[in-house]
Amino acid sequence: MNADPRVALDVDGLDVDIHTPHAVLRAVDSVSFQAVRGRTVALLGESGCGKSMTATAIAGVLDPVAEVAGGSIRLSDGAGRVTDLVSASAKERRELAGKDLGIVFQDALTALNPVYPVGTQLAEPFRIHRGLSKRAARREAIELMRRVGIPEPETRVDAYPHQFSGGMRQRLLIAIAVALSPSVLLADEPTTALDVTVQAQIMSLLRDLREERDMAVVLITHDLALVFEQADRVVVMYAGNVVEEGPVDDVFGSPGHPYTRGLLDSVPVSAERGASLSSIGGAPPELSAIPSGCVYQDRCPLVRSLCREQRPTAREVSPGHRSACHFPDEVSSEEANRSVEVTR
Repeated sequence: MNADPRVALDVDGLDVDIHTPHAVLRAVDSVSFQAVRGRTVALLGESGCGKSMTATAIAGVLDPVAEVAGGSIRLSDGAGRVTDLVSASAKERRELAGKDLGIVFQDALTALNPVYPVGTQLAEPFRIHRGLSKRAARREAIELMRRVGIPEPETRVDAYPHQFSGGMRQRLLIAIAVALSPSVLLADEPTTALDVTVQAQIMSLLRDLREERDMAVVLITHDLALVFEQADRVVVMYAGNVVEEGPVDDVFGSPGHPYTRGLLDSVPVSAERGASLSSIGGAPPELSAIPSGCVYQDRCPLVRSLCREQRPTAREVSPGHRSACHFPDEVSSEEANRSVEVTR
C-alpha cells in the first residue's frame, strides 16, 4: 500500500479473466490507479472498455464466469488497517461492505428492493453493522433521507421505491451507500437515465458528501463533461487497458494518447447545420481478438510497425501524467486530429 495515509484505495496490476466455453478471455489487463480521500478519480472510456468490470472486481460482485486473475486491491480504513480485497474472505468482504466500501449502482429502480419500504432498506446498515435497535435505525434512516434532499422524510420513510421519481431513487441509493461513512464510494454511471437538471443535482450531492465525509470517490462514466466538472484525476481505459492517466486538466488540456484525443475531438463544441461530426473510426476489438501490440492500433491515425509489434508501456509525459503510447509527442499534431476511416 502506498505510504500516503490519504490513499484509501490502491489498485495495482489488476487482471480479470472471463471463462467461456471456448477460451479464457482477459477483460481487464494490469489496471492500476489510486483513489485519495476527499478527491474523485474517474474511469473513462467507451462501453466495453473494462471500466465497470474493474468496478465490480473491486466491489467483489463479478459474474460467476469472471474472476480476478492477478494484482491487488488494497482498501484502507484510515485508521491504519489495510485489507487486500483480492485475498479477503467472503466474511471479511461482508464486514467491509457499506462500512468501508460503498457502492452506487446505475439502475436505481432495480438496485432497490421493490417489496420493502425505503426506510427499512436505509435502516439495514445501521442494524447490521452498528447493532442499533429498530427505532434508532429508523431515526438514522429519516436523517439520511433529509440529508440527501428527500422532502418530508418522516412521512415518506414508509413509502416503497416505485413511489419515488428516478432522481429521488438515485438519492436513496446514495444515502444507503454513504450511511456508514465509507472510505471509498464507487459510483457506476450514477446519472444514467436522469434528465440534465437532476444529473447536476445528483453530482452536486455526491461532491458535497465527498467533502463532508472525506471519502474517496471512484466515478465510472463515459461522459467527458461529467469527468471535467467532477473529477480530479482521470483514468482512460480501452480494451481493458489503461491507456492514459493523470490530472483531468492535464489529460484534457494536452492528451498524450490518440484515443483520448479522439474522445475529446468527438465532443461537438460548435457545429453548423449539415456539417459532419468528428468520430473515432472503427470499433473496439473483441476480447478474443485483442492485438498483441498496441491495443488501439486498428483505430489509430499514428499507427506504425512498432505499434503492431510491441505493446507500449505507460510513461510520464508530464508530472503525474502518464500515457501508454509510443509517440505521445505527436498526439497533438494535425495527423492525430484527423478523423480516420479504418478498414478492419
